Amino acid sequence: MSNEKPAGEGDRESDRNYRERTKEFVESGKVEEKAEQAKPADDEEAEALKKAEEAGKRRAKEKDPAVTRDYSKGR
Repeated sequence: MSNEKPAGEGDRESDRNYRERTKEFVESGKVEEKAEQAKPADDEEAEALKKAEEAGKRRAKEKDPAVTRDYSKGR
């Protein structure tokens, strides 16, 4: 087992590290270059990405079948 402390949501050290690295990247001037590289290579890839996004959005609106909730109880 590692001696490292757990890092997760609310971990200030991880937050600071992320913010510093993000700031360095933005200031490096490589944002436009990386955005250009991330574009789909062709129309076929663009269409596949669009379909995947739509499928993900549809799935996100569904109820999780693994979770059962009793909605009959009022709050």
